[in-house]
Amino acid sequence: MELRSLKYFQSVYELGSISAAARSCFVSQPSITSAIQHLESTLSVTLFVRHARGVIPTDAANKLYPAAKEMTDNAKSIINLFSQETMPVSLRLGIMRSLGAQRMSYLLKEITERIENVELTLVDPEEPCDARVVLAQSVTSSESFIPIWQDKYQLGVPTSWPVAKQASIQLSELESMPFINRNPCDALDKLKLSMVNQSVNFQPRANIRTIEYSWQLVCAGIGAALLPDWQEIEQADGLTLLPIAGVELTKHIGFAYKENKTNSLLIKTVVDICDEQES
Repeated sequence: MELRSLKYFQSVYELGSISAAARSCFVSQPSITSAIQHLESTLSVTLFVRHARGVIPTDAANKLYPAAKEMTDNAKSIINLFSQETMPVSLRLGIMRSLGAQRMSYLLKEITERIENVELTLVDPEEPCDARVVLAQSVTSSESFIPIWQDKYQLGVPTSWPVAKQASIQLSELESMPFINRNPCDALDKLKLSMVNQSVNFQPRANIRTIEYSWQLVCAGIGAALLPDWQEIEQADGLTLLPIAGVELTKHIGFAYKENKTNSLLIKTVVDICDEQES
């Protein structure tokens, strides 16, 4: 029985919702569901009954909750007990732009909880650092790479637009559609190239640099934007993500570190955390 599964169970129990627990733990809803199903299989019980607005704990859940809370509290106490006696562990981490606040926050939270007395410093990935979170294509020949996330890019459109009711969108339907143009973005560059090859006009409505502003402008109804399938974007009010027929736009993001740091306990711990995130 994994402590992580108990943490997810505790969050669902306290919040009364799998989606709310996913947001609180900065993970996907399937991760929460899988953890609950694993616990139910291990204990041979049903823990929650679903309803329209969330879940209702069963008697088994009411019985498990105090024990689960005690175990997670004890784990935190153990970490605090030893962190008071150790020197700060410095980790200088290079972070690329536009990673997604929810999932990156959860990754950093896991690092701070698992590495005793860690002192994190976040810098640009081009600056001197111990390791980096970057695109797969940015990894150098002297680095090892552990994949964490795979971002699938789709067209984000305001829900008020008629096209938002479609299951997908054709390249030809992008003709002169007002776009939130983001630069740099290699996924958008590939889409533009596909549009050129089909003689489809790209019409910029606004020019910005970050994904965070892109989807907010879509929600405001200003234009469409090419967006990744981040949890906070998929759940945003005011926009709909549509796959673009015949166009596959995917980015692989992960943890890159110098090969000469392979034996570092600090790096090994972060690699283990990244492996768990990827799975």
